Amino acid sequence: MITQETMTTWCRQLRRVGFGLFTALAVLGQAGPAGAVEVAKPGERFEITSVKAVRPTLVDTIAALQRRDIAGAKVAFEAYDSLWNGIEVYINTRSRPMYEALELVLQAKINKALDAPNPDAAAILTDAQTMLAKYDEAIDMVAKAPPLNPLYDDIARLRIVRAHLREVVPALKAGNFDKARKSFAAFDSTWDSIEDMIKARSADDYVAIEKGMIEIEKALMPEKPDVAEATALVNGVMAKYNVTVAELVKEARSRP
Repeated sequence: MITQETMTTWCRQLRRVGFGLFTALAVLGQAGPAGAVEVAKPGERFEITSVKAVRPTLVDTIAALQRRDIAGAKVAFEAYDSLWNGIEVYINTRSRPMYEALELVLQAKINKALDAPNPDAAAILTDAQTMLAKYDEAIDMVAKAPPLNPLYDDIARLRIVRAHLREVVPALKAGNFDKARKSFAAFDSTWDSIEDMIKARSADDYVAIEKGMIEIEKALMPEKPDVAEATALVNGVMAKYNVTVAELVKEARSRP
């Protein structure tokens, strides 16, 4: 009889062997700021380091706008959105008004302006500079506040890794298959850092995710992947992954 542990081992080995080279090459091509959280400094907790790690993407956005490089600004701001999704739980938990100002007001306004037919670089630059100043306020708020329940760090770790997976479907829909592959490769390369949290909550979900990742890898291999098939597979893995995220959020909110 094949045990669940044996199935897990097989899944892991298949992913390592079947997609290992591709992952390594793709991660090397991944954009810098969106690829990782900076290493924690001595005495600085994970929350502070993680929130600070998002800031360079806003700086990159401003630099691109100063050059009137709208395409570059879009790339940098997309990187911000991806990293922000990983750590926004900290800001939302500590200050709902700060969260709303950053995401629902400034981020929404900049995204809309960048997607306009004829983006006004000067106007967007002003909003981006305002957003950077507000983000610096958020960093200061986090740095001065006492630590949250440790479960919030687990939630952030899961969301930071998941952010790469969230990039895949939009890239597929846009026909940017290279980006879809790179984003999935980044997710694959960081999955090991949080897989034990998934497994501890549900061994069945863990095995399903591992198997789903093999299927996604295969679906992304062709030069022109089947978008509908790959999208369904990614959404399936995301759904299993989100079960653990939701459980942790509920547990964290129930504790002081």
